Amino acid sequence: MNNKLIPRHPSSTANQQPTSGLSSFSKFRIAGFYLAITLMALSLLGLGFKGLNLGLDFTGGYMTEFTTEQSIDKTQMQQQLSEVLHDGFELNSSAANTQWNIRQAVGAENVIDKAWLTTFSNQSGYSITPQDSTFIGSQVGAELIDNGSLALLVAAIAMMLYLTWRFEWRLACGSLVALVHDVLVVLGLFAWLGLPFDLTVLASVLAIIGYSLNDSIVIGDKLREVMGAKTANSMNDMIDTAVKSTLTRSLITSGTTLATIGAIWIFGGQPLQGFAIGLFAGVVFGTLSSIALSATIPQLIGLNKDFYRHREQELLLDKAP
Repeated sequence: MNNKLIPRHPSSTANQQPTSGLSSFSKFRIAGFYLAITLMALSLLGLGFKGLNLGLDFTGGYMTEFTTEQSIDKTQMQQQLSEVLHDGFELNSSAANTQWNIRQAVGAENVIDKAWLTTFSNQSGYSITPQDSTFIGSQVGAELIDNGSLALLVAAIAMMLYLTWRFEWRLACGSLVALVHDVLVVLGLFAWLGLPFDLTVLASVLAIIGYSLNDSIVIGDKLREVMGAKTANSMNDMIDTAVKSTLTRSLITSGTTLATIGAIWIFGGQPLQGFAIGLFAGVVFGTLSSIALSATIPQLIGLNKDFYRHREQELLLDKAP
């Protein structure tokens, strides 16, 4: 009997090397990366050519409030008011369509004088009770924009420093780019659709910042853990492993959040619709950016699988007596 060891085929499991090709999940993640970049470009075009439709909170104007005894269809009220107010206006109502809010730009006619409400009541046959007429200055909105922009800049720098210390500067860059993507896409959506951008929408943008960063940190922490393990997997495989292990958590969190936002959108009435639309879009695009941007950009700018191994070895040497 021949006792010679028979050499194994090069394709044997023992000598198998990690494949250099992309897995199906990696292809999906790269496709999401290009989609996110495209959305950012479209958003910049929308902001550049159309701009935001700033509400009266930022531009200034007049607000008139009144109530009606009977519930009136909003479309019908809009048509009848357009015959009296010729300079354009924004009409909001309560869920019962008995409490009404009219916003008009600076320079509009019939703004502070409540006599037009009496005339409108006589013409329409509605029983109208005036509530309040006030002027909204644009200075407050301008200060909010300046202070909000400064706060975003300081927060971005602080987050960059923290993430660089907590993880690694390439992972920090990925998280910040994902954050910029989420805010930019929501602003671009409002620009292209011409939706009013007021203080409630600004509040939704600030909420998106915290939500988006949280998802990116979770994926970055898992990627650091995978990279620290002794494995022969390629960088693409490590990123896929990190994203897959957190994907269920991200989808469940996003799904429950979207359900809550949807309830606000449906039952919150007109005043909260802008807030709900902005937050809904931010959660959807934030989930995309966490998977496609925050995990992919670090690899593109040089993050490799040996970084955390070397860091752990240095920490062990420092702790050695």
